[in-house]
Amino acid sequence: MTDSFPILGFDHLEFYVGNARQAASFYETFFKFTNTAYRGLETGSRKVASYVMEQGKIRLVLSTALNSDHPIARSVLKHGDHVAVIALQVPNVVDAYQHVTARGAISAERNSAGIAVIPPTLAEDESGLLHYAAIHAYGDVILKFVDRQDYRGVFAPQFQPRHSVQPGSYGVAPCANREAGLQTIDHLVGNVERGAMEHWVKFFADTMGFQLLVHFDDAAISTEYSALMSKVVQDGSGQIKLPINEPALGEGKSQIQEYLEYHQGPGVQHIAYSTHNIIETVTKLQQAGVEFLHVPTPYYKELEARIGKIDESIERLAELGILVDRDREGYLLQIFTQPVEDRPTLFFEIIQRHGAQSFGEGNFKALFEAIEREQALRGNL
Repeated sequence: MTDSFPILGFDHLEFYVGNARQAASFYETFFKFTNTAYRGLETGSRKVASYVMEQGKIRLVLSTALNSDHPIARSVLKHGDHVAVIALQVPNVVDAYQHVTARGAISAERNSAGIAVIPPTLAEDESGLLHYAAIHAYGDVILKFVDRQDYRGVFAPQFQPRHSVQPGSYGVAPCANREAGLQTIDHLVGNVERGAMEHWVKFFADTMGFQLLVHFDDAAISTEYSALMSKVVQDGSGQIKLPINEPALGEGKSQIQEYLEYHQGPGVQHIAYSTHNIIETVTKLQQAGVEFLHVPTPYYKELEARIGKIDESIERLAELGILVDRDREGYLLQIFTQPVEDRPTLFFEIIQRHGAQSFGEGNFKALFEAIEREQALRGNL
């Protein structure tokens, strides 16, 4: 596979939130991220405050508006706290932008929250030059291209370094043993309305040269009550994997339809973080207070017969609620958090791959039944 233009990897994900200071404390306390940079009134940013949170090669930016008229404030009012920007690092922003807009990407309109896309732009300070541009993706999500080759600063102009040890305690460099072992963004899942999945698969294929990796229909992803369909697109290097889900008809309301109603439109459903040791990572996260979906004990009784020998203790996996699946390349371990917002929208996946390149198809039924139990408690099934 070859890309239409080179993509070096995920640069960052930007969340729009109602209170970035509190959100930074949440991700620091529960998920063990380190606050490495900040912008706000003190740094000359008069309209937006942002906190850069890092762990392994993962970078999150938590941004909040400083007045109610700002587009970020309107976006949060509509969607709640959410992933608003998917930023990809590229070696040449102008080439990437011209390529995608010549092939149909929208570059001159505002989304429903009033946030405009960005033509190639140059930001400069004493640390160098930062190049970036942005286009529309599904829903109100912005897809951003970033080139950092000529920038040596902590993140971007107006940001200042800020290292934290614990919530409210800053000034000390981050320490690896305080982290949870999260390494990279393995994949990023979007939910779109029924009938729109094919459109967005074609969008990523036409504008960015992404190719279809795998397709799951409603026969593969269904339970007694609900179903969905999913296609996974990825770039040529395999670093950027973007599953796209849409709801399918079922007896009840699918988790995708629930998301669409509470998010008020398409958006990022969950982020999968990779780890080298899922047992250690999940243990740390549970001890910190992260809540995961419950997996019933019977799932583990026939696990070894279904997936074969693995390095990890099945008893320990059962204690933590970690799922296991195997494909031709190997096996994977995965677990899913409860939604991290009051709205049943955004959640996270923790995944460890032992060669497997799939997405846990063998776990779909157990996972969806677990999600449906939570939907029933919310009165939304």
